[in-house]
Amino acid sequence: MLIADDLDKLLDILPDFVKNPLYNHPNKKFLIEIVMDLGRRPEARFPDGPEYLSLINISWHDLDYCIKKIPNFSGDNRSGIESTLHRISSIKNRKGNIIGLTCRVGRAIFGTASMIRDLLYSGHSILLLGKPGVGKTTAIREITRVLADEMEKRVVIIDTSNEIAGDGDIPHPAIGRARRMQVTQPELQHQVMIEAVENHMPEVIIIDEIGTELEVLAARTIAERGVQLVGTAHGNYLESIIKNPTLSDLVGGIQYVTLGDDEAKRRGSQKSILERKTVPAFQIAVEIHQRNVLVVHEKVDRFVDLILQGSILSLERRKLHVDGSVSINYETSNSTGFFYHKHLSPTLNTQFQSTSEDISNLYGSQNQDFESNLNNASSKIISNSSSFDCNTFSVLKLYVYGINVQQVETTIDALNFAITLTRDVLRADYILALRSYIKQNSKIREVAKSKHIVIYTIHNNNTNNIIRALKQIMHSPLLSYSD
Repeated sequence: MLIADDLDKLLDILPDFVKNPLYNHPNKKFLIEIVMDLGRRPEARFPDGPEYLSLINISWHDLDYCIKKIPNFSGDNRSGIESTLHRISSIKNRKGNIIGLTCRVGRAIFGTASMIRDLLYSGHSILLLGKPGVGKTTAIREITRVLADEMEKRVVIIDTSNEIAGDGDIPHPAIGRARRMQVTQPELQHQVMIEAVENHMPEVIIIDEIGTELEVLAARTIAERGVQLVGTAHGNYLESIIKNPTLSDLVGGIQYVTLGDDEAKRRGSQKSILERKTVPAFQIAVEIHQRNVLVVHEKVDRFVDLILQGSILSLERRKLHVDGSVSINYETSNSTGFFYHKHLSPTLNTQFQSTSEDISNLYGSQNQDFESNLNNASSKIISNSSSFDCNTFSVLKLYVYGINVQQVETTIDALNFAITLTRDVLRADYILALRSYIKQNSKIREVAKSKHIVIYTIHNNNTNNIIRALKQIMHSPLLSYSD
């Protein structure tokens, strides 16, 4: 993996007592940023933590020394060094005077796109997620080069803070043949996005840090015009984007839907539920957890639907090794869900020993109803009951069948029991059901038997019956119960 960072050009703008300790630092190639705050000691930040560079505190003179060596700061308080990828951000006091600088090291790392190279050839729009500093911009820069040079596509970068293609009028060589459109003011990014599509006929638009409602709307407009998007957004997981009212439209948005009585009873849910509103602007989401570890969601629409339902999720984890090889592991994880947000169970991660196709076959397509999924699940579980190695948690997971879920949830709240409701029978510790319903459904009894799930039944939705059943679940041995 080839790394180009032009670090010496960044160190040259710093005072001697700040830059000298870094010239010979053993971890210089891993440096993330340098922080200089008025009246404080300068800090260097590395992946394993910060480190003071000097006993001398930063003065007004030191800050002024740095500021005179770089271009003026833009409206988002950012500047750069021409022909490099470095970014200098300022902190100002109430009078507008700069009292702190954050000097972020910009690197072109050739080879970082190897983990998702296959996704680029799919032609689908890709959304990169991750916390600040995890490497989203570095990854999107290398993706840009691969799309422009290796795949020979017409690529246009919307470079709001000159962070992707570097400062100055000439773009950094790290982006290859891609073209760059600079944004004069951050609040105008959405206009430049639309202008790029209308004026320059791109096949791919690259956007860093989508963060406002107008930018989300522009991204949706571009996607509807058939242009491939590659963008980044702040958020550790796809769930955090769904919960973000500003960014949720990137993955289809969410809305409340009112179900009929029969449909609500069949689903075992409330009448008002959350569902995906429309087609996502991005078909693929990549969570960057570490610089060499990604989680890929190749069907964002299906994944969002499963999250809203509180179902088991299929995760594809990719890891880049030192020798350049990429390993892919398939795992399952319990969605925290939105419908049962009051009773969140710990995330359950278990290594999955089969293939992604097995997961798809086990849980069925999104259009299948409960009975069809249950048919698939019962046959699959019985023949391969050892596929999952589930950890045990102190919070009990309860599946409700044929009973008013809101009533059960309210009762659990009132009793303050450590019970969480689940929409998926396969991950339940117990099943609470109406006796008449459970007698008519042999499949659910078959799954419960094969998975050793205890079934508790009650005659009707009477609150006293529900309370008695919940108390038995909490305090009695694992025996079948009926009122």
